[in-house]
Amino acid sequence: MVFRRAFALSSVAILLLSTGLLAQNAQRPQQRKPSDAEKKEREALVKIADDVVAGQPAPNDLSLAWGHEDILKALNNKEYVPFTVSIDTSKVTAGTLSLYWRVVSKDVPAPPAQGGKKDDKKKDVKADYPWEDVGTVTVTPGQTAPVRISRSFMVAPGNYDLVVIAKEPIPEKAPKNAPRQKTSAIKQPVSIPDLWNGEFATSSVIVAERIDQLNEPLTPQQQTERPYAMGTMEIVPVASTKFTKKAELQTFVLIYNAKTDSNTGKPDVFVEYNFYTKQAGGEKFFNKTNPQSLNAQTLPKDFDLAAGYQLQSGQAVPLASFPEADYRLEIKVTDKISNKSLTRDVNFSVSGS
Repeated sequence: MVFRRAFALSSVAILLLSTGLLAQNAQRPQQRKPSDAEKKEREALVKIADDVVAGQPAPNDLSLAWGHEDILKALNNKEYVPFTVSIDTSKVTAGTLSLYWRVVSKDVPAPPAQGGKKDDKKKDVKADYPWEDVGTVTVTPGQTAPVRISRSFMVAPGNYDLVVIAKEPIPEKAPKNAPRQKTSAIKQPVSIPDLWNGEFATSSVIVAERIDQLNEPLTPQQQTERPYAMGTMEIVPVASTKFTKKAELQTFVLIYNAKTDSNTGKPDVFVEYNFYTKQAGGEKFFNKTNPQSLNAQTLPKDFDLAAGYQLQSGQAVPLASFPEADYRLEIKVTDKISNKSLTRDVNFSVSGS
């Protein structure tokens, strides 16, 4: 039996998504000259990050927690990595938090800490990290539900530690005996695959709460704060893969390095979606949706991988007919020209409420 209500998320606007848009997403907006207070705040954030990288215990006054990362192909042999963390705003007393994130390579020696080492001219030695950024987050103190925060970075393939700091800002006129600002820090290992080696591959499978069409691309500052926006499309990832029967499972995946037909110049990719129910000691096939074909007959006439256009697949599957259980969605992607296949899994659960 094949699900009849499942539908593909593809459209011309999404299918023509360019790798350049992902790279533009990760570009930092033009920075104005920071004030003395902002410089002081950044120095405090950098010092905390240096301590965490050095192995000191990380503070966690705000219950900062790791969510997940997604990995997509960008430009210049680099990958675009949007990520999500959450904080407990019931523990926040200020309406604004400082946010700092740093990517440290685990494959090369770490650069010197920014706060302590000097060169012969007694000037600070600035560390050179693959990615480093700072910003602010507006929050509503006292909320009971965790607040999700998404940001991004762009790096070459490799193994990294991502350090994220969330901190209440230093008051401009703080008394000497003022309590320490609430601070949280986490260090998360992240492995970035090489999507530029010519091998058949995909991005992460993004499980979406929804996919919105935007009237126009976001500004650089907006993109920094909404890293899942790509051109005129914005994905809102789910907070959890625990669904009710009233929900839909929406997936989005980009397909890379498919071969093209010498006559049509188009790829020929076949995507299958198979669902399995998890059971004690194994799993059982449950159902499948109609497969998708991405080829000369289904793609736009001007679709051109060499020009940076990207293959995309995705489906939105209503879960009303799913019995309450744990499931695995197996997405099988086949390049029919090179005769290569790969699979990607999405684990999720369905409950009655």
